[in-house]
Amino acid sequence: MTLQNRVLPTGEIAAIPERGTLMGNRGILHDADQRLGKARWRHPHWVTCQLSFKNRRRALMQPGNYTELFFLDETTALAAGHRPCGECRRAEFKRFVALFHAANGTATLAGIDRRMHHDRVTRTRRQVRHTAQLETLPNGTFILHDATPHLVWDKHLLRYSPGGYTAALPRHEGPVTILTPACTVATLAAGYRPVPQTITGTAPA
Repeated sequence: MTLQNRVLPTGEIAAIPERGTLMGNRGILHDADQRLGKARWRHPHWVTCQLSFKNRRRALMQPGNYTELFFLDETTALAAGHRPCGECRRAEFKRFVALFHAANGTATLAGIDRRMHHDRVTRTRRQVRHTAQLETLPNGTFILHDATPHLVWDKHLLRYSPGGYTAALPRHEGPVTILTPACTVATLAAGYRPVPQTITGTAPA
């Protein structure tokens, strides 16, 4: 059975065979049959973790343990409202926290999590989206283009698929719908640089 544990840039949690390159945690979302209920989070501390850390091993979706979620890459995790883990991704965590504070005026990790939760999801579990001019957006921001998630990267829009980026389209100008939370976009603009997965047939420079 393909488990429903793959998070998309649109915030949806889908049943997709590809595993992804990062794991996430939002608390216990599954039941004894490894199926998700209505809840999409149990706490506001949404993190992303390495798939391998200190030889730890986990069986997926075990009773009483948090639901392991997976992402294509860090840019996808950021769009879905996650931040780096402070243990297994310590260096990225420290950079993210420092730049988030500078960009958003927060002072504590709890303040970061509260602001991120406000900017990423509504009380009805819908993704919070906003608009801006495409030419103003930093690398690492996800937008909707032709109703499909695309990643802003240098002079291109990289078309997302669960298995990787399938095309590099020329970046244009004008208003766009943004999937990445506003506070995270500000952190990217302040200098946080996630690394996306390689485009099929092309490596992002």
